[in-house]
Amino acid sequence: MSKDRPTVGTDGRALPILPPERDARVWARLVRVMFYTPGFLALLLLKAGEPTAFGITVELLMLASAAAVVGGLFIGTQSEGKGADTASRNGVWSGALVLELLAVVPFLCAVPALFHELAHSTLLHARAPSAVDVALGPSEMLPAVAILPFLLYQLTGFGTLNYVVTRPANWAINLGIAGLIVAAYVANRTASFDLERLFGSALVLGMAALVWYGIVKLKRMQADFDLRQPHKKDDADKV
Repeated sequence: MSKDRPTVGTDGRALPILPPERDARVWARLVRVMFYTPGFLALLLLKAGEPTAFGITVELLMLASAAAVVGGLFIGTQSEGKGADTASRNGVWSGALVLELLAVVPFLCAVPALFHELAHSTLLHARAPSAVDVALGPSEMLPAVAILPFLLYQLTGFGTLNYVVTRPANWAINLGIAGLIVAAYVANRTASFDLERLFGSALVLGMAALVWYGIVKLKRMQADFDLRQPHKKDDADKV
């Protein structure tokens, strides 16, 4: 596929709008980052945090790490050469969807509670008898600010989901993601771990359903595009 991708099919109807070509090497590097970083933070939390306050933070971090591996599998299938089929042409896009929704979203959900645990860890912050306990206060929410550029990424056309669902649905989904992340964090801070598990589980199940739907739809869009796009043989007939 090229920059001047056709927009009208051989039957006169508009062709599906597919995501632009993406560099598989860049996404492969992101797979490594998303595999090691959540796993390292999960181990750090297990060593330094208070187990009774973990909630589902460890599970979310390990999900992010495992999803990165699965995303790498999709990205590794990308091919535009001889023998490429509908599935292999969607490798990078499908892997990107897995990374965006099943790796980054759980990671962002886990980070605020993770930072709170590390900031109050008695192992990392051994107090002297005369030391003053200084609370971090609102600054504990600073890691959660990462949610904002993620929403910007999703809502301004950079995200793969933008090509799978309508614009209003994209807004509703991403506002729902932000709402569930905030609700899970508040539940963690108030020690309502059952509610945190409920919100976190709803978030993960929703992302899994979206990834399933998105990959299947991308494949269908690619098949429709390949079926109805103007073929090169039409240009050959003119010669």
